[in-house]
Amino acid sequence: MSIADNLQLIKKNIPNNVTLVAVSKTKPITSIIEAYAAGQRVFGENKIQEMVDKQLQLPEDIQWHMIGHLQRNKVKYMASFVSLIHGVDSVRTLKEINKQAKKHDRVIDCLLQAKIATEDSKFGLCGIEIATILNSPEVKEFENIKIVGLMGMASFTNDKKQIKKEFNTLKDLFDKFKPNHKELKIISMGMSGDFKLAIEEGSNMIRVGSSIFGSRN
Repeated sequence: MSIADNLQLIKKNIPNNVTLVAVSKTKPITSIIEAYAAGQRVFGENKIQEMVDKQLQLPEDIQWHMIGHLQRNKVKYMASFVSLIHGVDSVRTLKEINKQAKKHDRVIDCLLQAKIATEDSKFGLCGIEIATILNSPEVKEFENIKIVGLMGMASFTNDKKQIKKEFNTLKDLFDKFKPNHKELKIISMGMSGDFKLAIEEGSNMIRVGSSIFGSRN
């Protein structure tokens, strides 16, 4: 199946309130153009330099999402155009994003990354740390960032019960913080192998790569 066919099939199977982020990391410009021609406008990259290179060559109405773990010293390279930064896990990182966004007179939307997986390799914050950041007087003074939701990555396992439990943990955290933080709108969880389950558990943003573009080399 073509990229356009894959996109059509996925969009048929997700509700209208769910944002599809096409994960284009390592994929060539030609593949992104094919997805763009099929109507896709939101793309996710995990390396800032790769995203910068692609952004310069592609249409301006693309929304670029930074979905990889963020190195603070590289925020400046994408601050002029990035639409949403997934996976923020510290006040220091928020401070740097705010500083760089201010230089471009922009407000950059961010998601806090919750650690919901059992694997040590996954980054993220516990519930107490998320609460501390959301209620931090310092963070509340940042005028050039907006925390708009939470994201999480489930364990790399075939155990659907475990994945469901982890997605449920993120949804519970979101529901806990939402009443006092009205700006929280996004629950980003679910990838090619588990996005249907993620949507069932409350996700409204999924990050899908191989199911659109094919497996990576």
